[in-house]
Amino acid sequence: MSALERLKKLLGLGFAASEEGVLEAVASQAQALKAIKETLGLPADATPEQVQEAIKSLKGRHEELEARKLTAETQQMERASQWSSLWSTEDWLAVWIGFFIIILILLGLNVKSPKFKWTTGAEFDSYIAETAPAINKLAEQAGQKEEKALQDQAQALMAAMAGKDRKAIGAAAKKLEEAAKQVKDAGLKKKAASLGKEIGGQAGNLASKVFAWDSILLAIYIGIGILILSIIAMALMGEPVLKFIVGFPIVFIIAWVGQMLAGNYTILYYGLEYVLWCLFIGLFISNVIGIPEWLLKAARTEFFIKTGLVILGSGVLFGEIIQAGAYGIIQALLVVGVIWYFCFWLCRKLQVDDDFAAMLSSGVAICGVSAAIATAGAVKGDPKKLSYTTSLVLVCAIPMLVFQPMIAKWASMPDAVAGAWLGGTLDTSGSVVAAGALISEAAMKVGVIVKMSQNVLIGVAAFILSVVWTFRGATAPGVEKPGLIEIWYRFPKFILGFIIASLVFSFLLDPKTVNAVKGSLGGLRTWWFALAFTSIGLETHFGDLVKMGGGRPAAAFFIAQGVNIFWTLILAYLLFGGVIFPAFSF
Repeated sequence: MSALERLKKLLGLGFAASEEGVLEAVASQAQALKAIKETLGLPADATPEQVQEAIKSLKGRHEELEARKLTAETQQMERASQWSSLWSTEDWLAVWIGFFIIILILLGLNVKSPKFKWTTGAEFDSYIAETAPAINKLAEQAGQKEEKALQDQAQALMAAMAGKDRKAIGAAAKKLEEAAKQVKDAGLKKKAASLGKEIGGQAGNLASKVFAWDSILLAIYIGIGILILSIIAMALMGEPVLKFIVGFPIVFIIAWVGQMLAGNYTILYYGLEYVLWCLFIGLFISNVIGIPEWLLKAARTEFFIKTGLVILGSGVLFGEIIQAGAYGIIQALLVVGVIWYFCFWLCRKLQVDDDFAAMLSSGVAICGVSAAIATAGAVKGDPKKLSYTTSLVLVCAIPMLVFQPMIAKWASMPDAVAGAWLGGTLDTSGSVVAAGALISEAAMKVGVIVKMSQNVLIGVAAFILSVVWTFRGATAPGVEKPGLIEIWYRFPKFILGFIIASLVFSFLLDPKTVNAVKGSLGGLRTWWFALAFTSIGLETHFGDLVKMGGGRPAAAFFIAQGVNIFWTLILAYLLFGGVIFPAFSF
């Protein structure tokens, strides 16, 4: 092949191209190469390698500029996202809705709760038989202290009880409560007022009142209010609002039924509170009947419980905890620290991933479902693993709730020790109250103090986990060290709402105001939690629980809970039983 033909091929010219055409094409290419060298700042005699190296350098600078531009755009988008998250993310919406509810109540909105407590005729007769000796003793004490009016009303109540007329018993109990107001002896006054109020309440706890239209209408009003707030939240989060609206009434009705069942005298006596019934019904539907997709859209576990936790902050008062003494705080710190680390260590030994291990550890060590959800937010945990953890917490709570009070009585534990044991192991304040009441009033009070001390640690734990999970792996080669702002991204914002509410009610509001609104806020908080635990049941499938992790997470949880029961009992004896400090008493 001649040189001319090779040039034609190299320049992409046809076979018929003339010699003049080839020369023109070569001149054009030479001119283009000269222009390229000038553009690159190279001399006319630069070699092809130098040209190639200059082009490579130019490409690198171009990519760097593009990266800077992209970074600037990303930062701008992140800043915009940070602001938009205030009204578009579940955590922040739970905070605003919780604050909105609290502010409405503080401004004077009086939300009456539906009636859920009911006592059957047979249960009432049994209750009266058990209470009669206390009334008889009250009448004797009133006579000894020359409280004639109180003695007469106590005897009138005894006569009504003997006649087994429920309406008459209720009326006589109310008169006894009124007579107690005029009693001079403080101890006798308190006892008479308490008995009168309790007996009158039981007499009025008729099942017909639970199903009365007035009570049902109150529930409907609350349901409509929660639905409206939830619709706004779903719309801002971009969730399917119509499907939520269709499914919400079913979730709400289940929550109502759960509270109604828990309101029965016998069920209440044994401490089987509403969260368990809501869970049971939800589990039955999801695992036996089956749950349609449209209903599942309304089962918003995290949204409901986060909002409830913000409202719960109004009931966690630092003043009460500190006033009750440091024993509960010391126990809470020792229980949470030791049991959390033990459970996490055990999970690692059983090859459970760290995120899952953190959720399980918080669930068993701090305060059950609430702590697990706060932890999931801090470590950005898998929702399926969170659902698994909450189910384990509730399944484990049932035998503990039934058997721990029985064991405490059988072992003749001091009331303060028994209460501290219950408060450090049972996962909700309601279950602590119910179980403690089975032992004594003192046990119940101590249990609540310890439980409140652990509740305070939800925010502390969430912050620590946010920090730890932010910087995990940051020291590895090639890994960019995260900034402090990443801690803020990870920190569960609803816990911030919980802390703010607690601080405001603890230190800024008048105690009279706090006492005046705690009933309404407590009732609304119960509704949000009832919806949350109903949703947990609806979202939980036993088949998925069995498959997940080959049973290793469940094994770690149950073993850690067993250690928790024994460790907390030891601490309760050491701290409240007079071993290290003087025996605790009110």
